[in-house]
Amino acid sequence: MKDRLFNCPVEAIISLIGGKYKPIILWYLLDDTLRFNELQKRLPQATPKMLSQQLKELQQDGFIEKVIYPEVPPKTEYYITDYGKTLETILNEMCNWGETYMGDYIVKNSNQ
Repeated sequence: MKDRLFNCPVEAIISLIGGKYKPIILWYLLDDTLRFNELQKRLPQATPKMLSQQLKELQQDGFIEKVIYPEVPPKTEYYITDYGKTLETILNEMCNWGETYMGDYIVKNSNQ
C-alpha cells in the first residue's frame, strides 16, 4: 500500500476494504472470533471461493489473522487484529448510515 499513490484518502481505504464482502467480514469479526463455516452462515450469498479470497486478502493486508488448530478435521478461526480494529469507527458509521438508509427505503417503498 505504501508504494501506491492515491488521489484522496477515500480511494486508499476503498482499495483495502472495498471488496464485496470485506466490510461485512470485518464487521462480524469486531465482536467475535469466527470459524469459516460461521462466517459462511452469516454471508450465505458469498460462495466459499469468494469468501476464502476475501479472507485471504484481509489477512494479507493485516486486518485479520487466521489460526489453524492441528486437529482432525482441522479447526480454523479468524479474528480481527489491532490494525483491523482501527476500522471500528468507520464500520460503525457505515452501519449507522445503513440503518438510516434502510429505514428510509422501507418507508418510501411501503407508501407505493
